[in-house]
Amino acid sequence: MFRTPFRRTVAVAGLLSIAVTPAGAQEVMRSAYHDYRVETVAEGLERPWSIAFLPTGEMLVTEKPGRLRVVRDGLLLPDPVSGIPAVESRGQGGLLDVVPHPDFESNRLLYVSYSKPDDDPDSRGTTAVIRGHYESGRLTNVEEIFEAVSDGRGHYGCRLAFDEDGYLFITVGDRQAPPRGDLEAHPAQDPSTHHGTINRLHDDGRIPADNPFVDTPGHRPEIWSYGHRNPQGLVIDPAGRVWANEHGPQGGDELNLIRPGLNYGWPVVGYGVNYGSGSAIHEGTLREGMESPAHFWVPSIATSGMMVYTGDRFPAWNGDLFVGGMRGNQLARLTLEGDDIVREETLVQGVGRIRDVRQGPDGLIYLAIDGRDGEPTPVVRLVPVEAM
Repeated sequence: MFRTPFRRTVAVAGLLSIAVTPAGAQEVMRSAYHDYRVETVAEGLERPWSIAFLPTGEMLVTEKPGRLRVVRDGLLLPDPVSGIPAVESRGQGGLLDVVPHPDFESNRLLYVSYSKPDDDPDSRGTTAVIRGHYESGRLTNVEEIFEAVSDGRGHYGCRLAFDEDGYLFITVGDRQAPPRGDLEAHPAQDPSTHHGTINRLHDDGRIPADNPFVDTPGHRPEIWSYGHRNPQGLVIDPAGRVWANEHGPQGGDELNLIRPGLNYGWPVVGYGVNYGSGSAIHEGTLREGMESPAHFWVPSIATSGMMVYTGDRFPAWNGDLFVGGMRGNQLARLTLEGDDIVREETLVQGVGRIRDVRQGPDGLIYLAIDGRDGEPTPVVRLVPVEAM
C-alpha cells in the first residue's frame, strides 16, 4: 500500500535502496545553478515532521500524531518503531524531531523531541527530549534528558542539532504565551523559564559548565540564547556556527545566527504584525541589547526545517542554507558570505507544505511534505537532471 505502480528501486551510497518515481515522469525544475527533478521516496505518511538517516541504511521519519516510521530497502514499513512515549498531539503538538547521536554507529543512541502531555486535561504539556537505544525497529532503555519549564497551547519548538563537540542544542518556543503587562514582561524575555529559548546540553542531559547562564541567579542554566518566538529550524554549519529560523506572526519570520547569552528580541522587536487586524506588535525593529536577524521574510513563509548543504551532487550550492517554507509551499536557498546572507532563491514551489529538509548520505536533498488536513503525504528528494 505504500508503493505506487511503475516505480523502480535503486541503490545509493549510504542507503540500502530507495524506491523512487521514474525521472521521466517528473517535470524538470529550473534554478540559477542546477536544474533538478523531484522524486518520491516514501508515501503514505501522516503529518511527517522530521527525517533522519542512519548508517544502517534506514531512513526514519516522525509522524506528528506520535509514530516513528522506518523506510528500509525502499519500503515504508507498516509497523512503527516501538518504545516511543505518548505525545500531546493536539494543535501544534506531537512527535516532532529525531536525530541520531554523532557516534550512532557505535552507541545506537537516537534522540527524539515531542510535546509531553501532563495530567491536566486543559494543559497542552511541554517540550521534552528522550534518548534510547535503537535496534531493528525498537527503541529501548529510553530516558528523558530534557523537559522544558514552559506552558501554553502551542509553539513547542522541538528542533534538535548536535555540534562537532557533541553538545546537543534544543529549541523551545514561546508556547504562544501572552505578555504579562508590557512587552519586556513576556515569558520569552524571562530566562527563569524555557519559553522562547535555545538550550545546550551534554548528550546525556547534563548542563555544560560553560553555558552562559550557569552561574546567573534566576536564569535556567540550560539556556544558550533567549527572546525567540518559535524556532522551527536549527543547524550547525561546518564552521561551527549555530543558525536557527523562527516563525514570526503575520510576517516577520527570522533567520538568526545564534550566539551564547544573547537576547533575540521577541516580542519587543521584530517585523511582524497581529493576525487579522494588522496592528503593531513590537515597539520597533531595533533595540540596543537585542539581536537583529541575519535575514527575515515579510510576508511570512512559515519557516520549518533547515540544513546547510555540504554534498557534491549540487556543487554550486555547497555551503548554502536551505529553509523549508510551509506557507507558499517552497524551499528557500540562502547564499552565505561570512555571517551575511547575500542572495535568496525560491525552489520547489507547489510540491506541498515543506516541513523538513535534510541532506541524504547520497548528497541529495530530501523534503518531508506535511499534509495539514491529515491526508497521506510523501518524502521526496531533489535530483540533478545531469545525473539522471
